[in-house]
Amino acid sequence: MMCSVTRGAATRERILEAAQRLVIEHGFGSTTVDAVLAETRTSKGAFFHHFPTKAALGRALVERYAAADAEMLEALMASAEEASDDPAEQVVAFLHAFERTSEDMAQVQPGCLFVSFIYEAELADSDTGEIVSRSILLWRERILAKLEAAAASRPSLPSVDLPSLADQVFTIFEGGFLLARALDQPTALQRQLEHVRHYLELLFDLPVRVTEGARGRQPATTTA
Repeated sequence: MMCSVTRGAATRERILEAAQRLVIEHGFGSTTVDAVLAETRTSKGAFFHHFPTKAALGRALVERYAAADAEMLEALMASAEEASDDPAEQVVAFLHAFERTSEDMAQVQPGCLFVSFIYEAELADSDTGEIVSRSILLWRERILAKLEAAAASRPSLPSVDLPSLADQVFTIFEGGFLLARALDQPTALQRQLEHVRHYLELLFDLPVRVTEGARGRQPATTTA
């Protein structure tokens, strides 16, 4: 029985892994069940055992993606909190940690799964959009808490719309992935993260740390 459960879990994970790649590449609407079956060499019976409908597959994909996203967010935030007691330094360290891995992230994960489900919401079930919203709001809440604590410890800080700034950090991540993929420039995400990190360093009167190789660096050019 244990071997059967293990094989079933492995099959489910293989389906989800392949489906995520296909959805990021082609969109949820254009990703057919047959395409997933061909990618995984899985039978229709095995597929529908785990996912009764395509909408059920979509929800499982979003749940899995959101869980991994939250795990990464919390792990890097915890590491930043261990490095400093200053919330401003913590949010800067959080961004810098992403910078160090951004090029690899852009190559391994060339896009955001959420985007397809936001634009193709009618193809998923009613709860999928709520999962996406909760995931985005988690980023806002965690980063905003740091920004508010940093501002509270700096009475002379200029007036700043902190909720909007927290959302900008999330926007930079998503936009950086899009830029890297559209222009075939794996370092694009890192450069965008550097900009927002430098802004926070200046805003909170912290030393501006320039990433090695960043001075004078130009984005790769593309040819038609």
